[in-house]
Amino acid sequence: MRQATHTLEVPTDGQGLFDITSEVCRFVAGEHLSTGLLTAFISHTSASLVISENADPDVQRDMVSGFRDLAPRDRPWRHDSEGADDMPAHIRCALTGVQLSIPVVDGRPVLGTWQGIYVFEHRDRPHRRRVTLHLLGE
Repeated sequence: MRQATHTLEVPTDGQGLFDITSEVCRFVAGEHLSTGLLTAFISHTSASLVISENADPDVQRDMVSGFRDLAPRDRPWRHDSEGADDMPAHIRCALTGVQLSIPVVDGRPVLGTWQGIYVFEHRDRPHRRRVTLHLLGE
């Protein structure tokens, strides 16, 4: 059994989904492990990780607008010291999660035909998000 880690710095330009699939697959391929488990973890409370469709960009736009409806900024949130977009971002992050576990088979993450791995930025302004990848396998 072998382990490897890598950290991605992902620039975002406001709310949206940012595809990190190719960077993740490049890391896994470079480790030359046949089978294992990949864990991706984002160390933030206002951005998350999701697996979503990567074929139709309307899915990503609808995800952003759907989550805006679930946690709207115009609600009277108690926590508002970091801006009107902050508390809704925390809720959206809690709903989607900060960690993904993806099997690795034949040296590649097991993803469906139309699946991609995304950083889901929930804040309005640009940020640099850190995603730590941990691969365990043989």
